[in-house]
Amino acid sequence: MKIHCLQHLENETLGNIGTWISQKNHTLTKTLLYGEAPSFPDPEEFDLLLIMGGTMSVYQEEEYPWLKPEKDFVRRSIETGKPILGSCFGAQMLAEVLGGKVTRNKYKEIGWHRVSSVREVSSVTSENVNPSLPAPGLPAGMFPGFTAFMWHGDTFEIPAGAVKLFENEACPNQGFIYNGNVLGLQFHPEADSQWIENLITDQGHEIVEGKYIRPEKEIRGQDHFLESSRDLAFALMDWFEEKVEGMVKFQMRTGKEVRAEDSF
Repeated sequence: MKIHCLQHLENETLGNIGTWISQKNHTLTKTLLYGEAPSFPDPEEFDLLLIMGGTMSVYQEEEYPWLKPEKDFVRRSIETGKPILGSCFGAQMLAEVLGGKVTRNKYKEIGWHRVSSVREVSSVTSENVNPSLPAPGLPAGMFPGFTAFMWHGDTFEIPAGAVKLFENEACPNQGFIYNGNVLGLQFHPEADSQWIENLITDQGHEIVEGKYIRPEKEIRGQDHFLESSRDLAFALMDWFEEKVEGMVKFQMRTGKEVRAEDSF
């Protein structure tokens, strides 16, 4: 499997996801948005797109001139039917490209926080789901409830045609799926111990007193949360691997290119 990654900060790496890729011996390429004059591949050159986090906001196009071409690239990738995983800033970018608004959240959310699954897809309002689209490939109850790592101040609307998957008290929109293969997650399944240390080194000044901001002593050394974070990341990547394999089999069986509306 050929995986392409959009990385926005040098120290905000793939973490658990990088470990999974190495263990599976998949091919990984990257566009480093913090480098000079970043360029984007043709979507036909990869099977899966990863959009990682960042301290910037998707609406800061004047401060970050690469944002507009990145959004255009993400839009093309969605239109060509590529499976995509967006984490935190990456999820916010997916939401905006799909027509949802990204704004400041009422609270900053930093540290380990509980997330709940939206168990009943039928509970999602008709404004948030397009009945002409195939049912979401990822069950809303795949993870009935878990603790995930957060570090964000923005939030996204659930785009039209997408289905809400996850929520919590601090931030009602924690995840969505679009067209059965585009997954946006407000939390960080990639968070491992080194990834967290990198963030504390770069952004530790944000760890101040706040309703949903955990102190450093509750962020570091949480072995049981780190293990569940790894399990979550591996389960998600296994699911994407199966998705890509299904697309390849479809092409071999039919001789047709995969379309954005095809479901696997």
